[in-house]
Amino acid sequence: MLPVRCFPSWAVFFIILAVFSACEKKQIQRTDFVLGTVCSIRFFKNVPVELFDSVFASLYELDDMLSANKAGNELDAVNKNAGLAPVAVRYELIEVLSRALYFASISRDAEGRAAFDPTIGALVKLWGIGGENQRVPAPDEIGAALALCNWRDVEINQADGTVFLKQKGMRLDLGAIAKGFAADKAAELIRSFGIERAIIDLGGNIAAIGTKPDGGAYRIGIQDPSRERGTYVGFVEVRNKTLVTSGTYERFFEEGGVRYHHILSSETGFPVQNGLLSVTIVGDSSMDADALSTTVFALGWEKGNALLTGIPGTEAIFIFDDGSVRTTSGVTLHQ
Repeated sequence: MLPVRCFPSWAVFFIILAVFSACEKKQIQRTDFVLGTVCSIRFFKNVPVELFDSVFASLYELDDMLSANKAGNELDAVNKNAGLAPVAVRYELIEVLSRALYFASISRDAEGRAAFDPTIGALVKLWGIGGENQRVPAPDEIGAALALCNWRDVEINQADGTVFLKQKGMRLDLGAIAKGFAADKAAELIRSFGIERAIIDLGGNIAAIGTKPDGGAYRIGIQDPSRERGTYVGFVEVRNKTLVTSGTYERFFEEGGVRYHHILSSETGFPVQNGLLSVTIVGDSSMDADALSTTVFALGWEKGNALLTGIPGTEAIFIFDDGSVRTTSGVTLHQ
């Protein structure tokens, strides 16, 4: 369920198509590598340096807290204490984990398995996709890792501010929701400075604040997952919206002529195979869009589309391996 691939994780999957003509000279932008990707913030007028400093400091702090790959952080402590003891964590981690468990609850099947499961960390680590030791695990290894994936075995004590994983060996991985949370926090911070328009691009997680300087909508291109970077299937027009994509092209490796992508099934333990190449979610909350892009991809077209009908203000673009594209009723893909 979490993005993992041998190509650079910083690759940007959206093309910002808006042309700002006369306003370009006033654009102020900063780019840095954080959250495992290249992140950029763009404004359309001069802003205090302190604003950039504050936004990127927030991104670095959240990266340090929420990354499953950083030894010694709070998430690492929770994982190391699985089956042993609750661990005190900051409220941001509890906020993200609580939302992750919500998406697990609404994406569960009849047997309780969730299409979105934040306890999939043992399986993600086993495959190691995107790392030096990526490989196709043996069936018994996958079975053992799947036995440790159970979102219902996560205990959050809001009063004490602790998280406890009931089974020893369980691992949380918040990679499918953390970047969206970071984008929302960056947008909050920007608005607190009185800034009315900006583009936040966290490695393809786009948050479009306000409108273009002329009052028009931003035009955000959607990557064609079967073609080279910068080739898009169309674009959407948005104001005050966020867009997040999950797809088979984000991170993957090939072995024996088979491509193994990063979105892992909590049922089979293998990459999801359902005819989809990518799902783009358009919504109001980047954290929710981040989680939903993975959730809906894992559920597939029919179940994913059905889930979205119950979530107001949320739309999706589905791209299939035969090149076809479908959208929900509230979004238009322009050519």
